[in-house]
Amino acid sequence: METGFNGNTKKRGRKDFEESLVSEKSGFGDILSSILMLDEEAKQEQYQWVTNSDQDRAFFQANYKGNVQEMNGNFENQFSEMNQLDNSSNKRARKSGSPAAAAKVSAGSDNVGPSQSGSGSGQQRRLWVKDRSKDWWTKCNHPDFPDEEFKRAFRMSKATFNMVCEELEPAVMKKNTMLRDAIPVRQRVAVCIWRLATGEPLRMVSKRFGLGISTCHKLVLEVCAAIKTVLMPKFVQWPDESKMKSIKQAFESAAGIPNVGGSMYTTHVPIIAPKVSVAAYFNKKHTERNQKNSYSITLQGVVDQTGAFTDICIGWPGSMSDDQILEKSAFHQRATRGHLKDVCVVGNKGYPLMDGVLVPYSHQNLTWAQHAFNEKIGEIEKVAKEAFARLKGRWSCLQKRTEVKLQELPIVLGACCVLHNICEMRNEVMDPELKFELFDDEVIPDNNIRSMASAQARDHIAHNLLHHGLGGRGTSSTAFL
Repeated sequence: METGFNGNTKKRGRKDFEESLVSEKSGFGDILSSILMLDEEAKQEQYQWVTNSDQDRAFFQANYKGNVQEMNGNFENQFSEMNQLDNSSNKRARKSGSPAAAAKVSAGSDNVGPSQSGSGSGQQRRLWVKDRSKDWWTKCNHPDFPDEEFKRAFRMSKATFNMVCEELEPAVMKKNTMLRDAIPVRQRVAVCIWRLATGEPLRMVSKRFGLGISTCHKLVLEVCAAIKTVLMPKFVQWPDESKMKSIKQAFESAAGIPNVGGSMYTTHVPIIAPKVSVAAYFNKKHTERNQKNSYSITLQGVVDQTGAFTDICIGWPGSMSDDQILEKSAFHQRATRGHLKDVCVVGNKGYPLMDGVLVPYSHQNLTWAQHAFNEKIGEIEKVAKEAFARLKGRWSCLQKRTEVKLQELPIVLGACCVLHNICEMRNEVMDPELKFELFDDEVIPDNNIRSMASAQARDHIAHNLLHHGLGGRGTSSTAFL
């Protein structure tokens, strides 16, 4: 009984265990099937979302393309309407035969108008430029404009101005383009000369001539460069033998000193403080006089008996003394190499006594002969000083700081010297109101006698002036040459 009972108990336990396993397996199956169903639903939802996104994207792209095509169509219609309107306006302007009417059609409501020019294919290119008044220059350029008023504005007569324009025309003339007509030669030259003559800022030049400020600045530099290239070789040159002979005769007749071929002077032109090498351009004398920091560049020149330049040296810094500038000049090289040929140039006390340069006595307690010599040589010095005063008086841009860059300023100064010579050679009388007083101080160099032969020659000239009056014309002393 005990064995049977135990056997049945074991059978029932195994059966219950198998049933529990089956029930557990069925539970895991249900869980697994649920997971699979959830995964399938997630895939279906993701597919549906992607499908909807693709449909939305296609819808948006279609709308965008439609909007772009519609905008392009509207723009083409408006552009064609504008072209038709312009063509009809141009036809009316041409029928009227009035340039003013055509200009009025092309002008905008903001004083801005298109410059039009047809091409061979019938197409038109347009450049919008500001419409500025040219009334002042049109009036000055009119044949009936009074010569006195023209000379007051440009520091030269109409005849001299016309000559300058004719000389410069091949160098400054520009061709018309499809975009606009070129500025005429006379207007180009007038912009430059008026700017040099008045020293007015570029905005005033722009207002006078009806051109842009940058255009005026460009014209000034271009014309100055053309003056240097074309006119300087013709009007600023060392005299040939025949011309030098007449110069020496003129100076000897005036002062009794033989073999003088020119009078020399150095002036300073104020500039804006440069960004580099400021100390080199610092002008101590002008700073003390003006009570404020002053900077300058130098202009050394030799003039003949009429005050016209025969040699110039431009652009050395304002801190340099006259004798230092002289050593840098081409004239100094000409003198030291013996190319002057029995000619000397008279300078003030700021220059050293040397071969080719004759200067006054600078020490104290002068003898009668030395004092008489200084008076006579002072008359020759005065020729150069007055010439520089006319140069600065006629071209007011040299009296004050300008807007020109430091590296471009020598070209402007050279142009002023050339125009000065042209006015002097054509006997252009300067208005007395333009008179300018020079105040460049003379600084006696430490070594002011650099040739004993020149010192002896100077003593000989002084002796002849005292004992023979102007009879020294017959003697010739070339030891300082």
